[in-house]
Parts: sequence; structure tokens; C-alpha cells
Amino acid sequence: MKLRRARARANAAERRVNYATSPLLASKTPPWRSRLIVALVGFAFLLLVGRAAYIQLIGTDFYQKEGEKRFAHTLQVQASRGRVLDRNGLVLASSVATPSVWAIPKDFQASVQERRQLARLLQMPLAELDERLARSRNFAWLARQVEEPVWDAVKALGLKGVYEQREYKRRYPEGEAAAHIVGFTNIEEKGQEGIELRFDAALRGSDGSRTVVRDRLGRVVEDIGEKVEPTDGRDLQLSIDSKVQFFAYQRVREAVQEHRARSGSVVVLDARSGEVLALANYPSFDPAQRKSMSGAQVRNRALTDVFEPGSTMKPFIAALALEKKMVTPETPIQTAPGRILVSGLPISDSHPHGVLTVAEVIQKSSNVGTVKMAMQMQPREMWELYTRVGFGQRPQIDFPGAVTGRLRPYKSWRPIEQATMSYGYGLSTSLLQLAQAYTVFAHDGELMPVSIVRRDEPAAGQRVIAPATAEAVRRMLRLAAGPGGTAPKAQAPGYSVGGKTGTARKQEGKGYTNRYRAWFVGLAPVADPRIVVAVMVDEPGKGVYYGGEIAAPVFSQVVQQTLRTLGVPPDLEVKPGIVNRSIPAEPESF
Repeated sequence: MKLRRARARANAAERRVNYATSPLLASKTPPWRSRLIVALVGFAFLLLVGRAAYIQLIGTDFYQKEGEKRFAHTLQVQASRGRVLDRNGLVLASSVATPSVWAIPKDFQASVQERRQLARLLQMPLAELDERLARSRNFAWLARQVEEPVWDAVKALGLKGVYEQREYKRRYPEGEAAAHIVGFTNIEEKGQEGIELRFDAALRGSDGSRTVVRDRLGRVVEDIGEKVEPTDGRDLQLSIDSKVQFFAYQRVREAVQEHRARSGSVVVLDARSGEVLALANYPSFDPAQRKSMSGAQVRNRALTDVFEPGSTMKPFIAALALEKKMVTPETPIQTAPGRILVSGLPISDSHPHGVLTVAEVIQKSSNVGTVKMAMQMQPREMWELYTRVGFGQRPQIDFPGAVTGRLRPYKSWRPIEQATMSYGYGLSTSLLQLAQAYTVFAHDGELMPVSIVRRDEPAAGQRVIAPATAEAVRRMLRLAAGPGGTAPKAQAPGYSVGGKTGTARKQEGKGYTNRYRAWFVGLAPVADPRIVVAVMVDEPGKGVYYGGEIAAPVFSQVVQQTLRTLGVPPDLEVKPGIVNRSIPAEPESF
């Protein structure tokens, strides 16, 4: 009880203490101390105001730039590449928006199993995925231009730090059939081959741009600045007919495979305008699958490969002889005993023919008859004719890779060289050059300039020989493509055709091998030619190598399909069995 009363008295005394009388609190504060504190607070305030003024008024540009580096980004607005169309408006190449997958590596979070799933969806090894993520902390492409289902599957994984961006991807509906014409672009849509390369600037257009603010997750939260709209590339319409192109590709592919050949090419020209209706090569490639392409597949053999044209040159010698009034189509030429010596070197036919008219020299493809006509001419005259029809000159065509071939100056010709050049040895040409040269016969003596871009109006031809001479040679070519000629298999039901075979050993070093090229070049219909078709098959491997056996059937099939596609009415009565594939061909001299 006493203890409780003592505690109560102590508590009452504590409540009555006057803290103002505390010696510590009763001491006076020096005036300078309070002033110092106020001064320090004021100085700090002035520093803050000054710093704010500097940032807002003086150093604005610097801090804005620093801020933009961290949050503002200039995005390229990709222009849509122009389409490539055939002459009828069908699409040969176009661009479509496709997803590309990218990541912010520092934000990327995934388990080992999720990484494996992501790598499998993107069709890459796990090590490659890890390597791409390790290149940078802020940005990494994981896969560009994937298919929509792939992105949907990646998105379904729900991985943090993985995003999508839309890019344009090139599509090629005609695939392998038109690959050597259209060419292809790289992943940035820059032309690499073919039309895509030649007209890259026009097709590509110009990209635009937009400046945006992105958050730390890479999402666009605001557009800032002025947006520059992209200028899409313009469409390009080619002279190619996609139906003719596809059929020509099918036929040359079948011929190469059937005869186990190394390669083959077909060129189809519009005889009236010089436009290229088809230009097909086999082997080919898929322009949408760039990883599997090889140099042999990509090479446009119809323009880049040159060869000695062989017997396809004989009609030009006959035309020159007719122009010079040296002969008529009925002039007889003695070709017995089937060989002739020039500068002590023999030139032979496949077998003796005896007396042949000039027309029969072309029909039978006689070397001896051709050489006898050529040796009555001056080398300069032959050289001028060859030059005027385009040999030894680069074709004037808007297409990369076209070659000049080889035609030596006539002053360096020896007599034996003049003789061999009359039947196609000692000079070289591409298949396109050879097809163009035959427009002289198809277009009444005028050489037509070739074009792979559609023309609104036919171009003017260059006069080379008289119309009557061209007509006479067409009749000779019809004989060569008929019974008794070297290429009866070139006949096309319903249409009259004319043309010339070519067969030549391939040159290797200074000599010739037992490997051959076979070709056929001709026109149809004969009276009023609408098309010129040239076919070449390189190194047939089944023991048959004559142009009349290998290339002529391809010519026949392409002529039929092309003329029907163009709506050209038949000029012959179609009878069952009118073309007998068992008609023996005249053995060609080469």
C-alpha cells in the first residue's frame, strides 16, 4: 500500500515539471545559426531553380536529344515493291506483308524447354537462337519473313521480350517456269537477278519514315514529328505470256529429262513486234527458296551461253547468194562425191547427194553445197550480213547478262575459216541472238529489235534483205522441216512451219569432243509468220544428238500451243495422221 502511494506521488510530481525551465532549453540560440540554416535552404532552392531553368531554357536541345535516344525512334515505313506482270496482266511477282520475329534480349525470359520450342518453330538449332540473343542487349532478329502460322505458334508461347514486325516478302506465282525472267530479290527486297535486278529502282520506290516514342517494352505509345509517306514502286508489264512461258518450260524440261541432257532452253519471239513471249531454261530454281539455289540453276542459258550455231547459218548464206543474184532457188549445185577440199582440208556431207538445187541444199543441210556458194563471196560480204543480223553484238534488250558472242573481223579470215563459218563453225552466238536473227526471214527481210517489256506499238525493223529473198528462204525452211528434210518432226498439225536444224560437237580447248548441242530454230505459219521459236538441248546423253530428233519435237509442241494461245487460225487442213512421227529425217551434215 505504501508502495502504491509513493508511485502516485512521483507521477503527480512529473506532471508538474515545467520544461521551459530546463537548462538545456532555456539557453539562447545564436542568431547566426538560424541565419545560416535559412541561407543554406535558400541557396539550395536557388540551385534547383537554376538547374530547372538551365534544363528548360538553355540546355533544352541536349536533353531532348538524350531523351530521344532513350525513348524516341525513327521507324522506316517500307514502300511496297511494284508488281511484275505478264502481257495479259497476270502476276509474275508481288509483295505481301509477312511477320518477322524479333526480341529484346535483356527482357527475354524463357525456360530451357520454351527455348527449344521457340527454336523448333523458327527452324533453327537452339545454339543459333542463343547466339542471336547474345549479340545485343536491346535488339535481335530471331527470324525474318515467317509464315503467319509460325508467328501464331510463337505468340502462343507467351514469351516475354518476343515481338513481331511486319515486312514485305516477294511472292512468285509462276515459280520455276518464269524464274530466269523475273529473277529474285534479297530479304531486303533489293533486286539480285533478272527483271528484279534490271528494273530495281523503278520497282522499289522510296521508303517513308515516322518518329515514335516507345516504352521499355518496345511498344509504340506516341507519334511525334512529321510522318513521311512512302512512295510505292510502280508495276512493270512484261512482254511475256505466262501461258506460253509455262508450256515452253514444261516441254524443254521433258526433253532434257527424256534424253538425259545437261540443260535446255527455249526462246519464243513475236515475229511482228520482236517481243519475247517466252524465255525458258532447265534446270531452273524456285525464286522463293533462295537457300537451295546454285550457280548452274540461276544462269540464264538462253542469254549467257554461247555456242557455234552450226547448220542454222546455212539459210543466211542462201539468202546472201539470192540477194547478190548469184543463184535462184532452182540453181543446181553439184555436191558429189560428198566432200570438198578447201586449203587442203576436207569438208564433208553426212553422205553423197549428187546434184542439189539451192533449195535442196538447205533442205538436206549440205555442207558442200553451202561452201560452194560461200566461196564465191567476199569475206566482207558474209561478215556484213552476219553483223547486220546481230551476230557478234550484244542484243539490245533490257535484261542483265546478255552476251555478245564472237564474230572475228573478216580481214583475219583464212579461206578454210570462211568455208566453216558458212555452216556455223568459227563463230559463236546465244540462243536469243539466233532467234532474233531469224526474224529477218519472218518479218520480210527486216531484223526486229527484241524486247522483254511490253510495247504499246510495234518497233520499226531494220532492213537487211529484200522481202522476196525472205519469202524464198521461208519456202526453203519449210522444205527442211518437212518430209525429205532434216526435221520432219518439227511439223505442227494445222500450221505450216519452216526452220533449220543445228547439230555441233562441243569445242574443248583447240579441239572438238564427242559431246553435242542440238537445236532447231524456225517460224510459223510460213506464209505470214507470227512467231519465231528457237530450241537448244545441251549434251543429250542417250546416243541420239541430231537437232531434228532432239530439238525439233519441242519446237513442234511449243508452236502448236503458242499459236493457239495467240488465237492464230490454222492455215492447213488438220487431218488425222498428217504428221507422222516415223518419217525418217535426212541425216544432217555438221
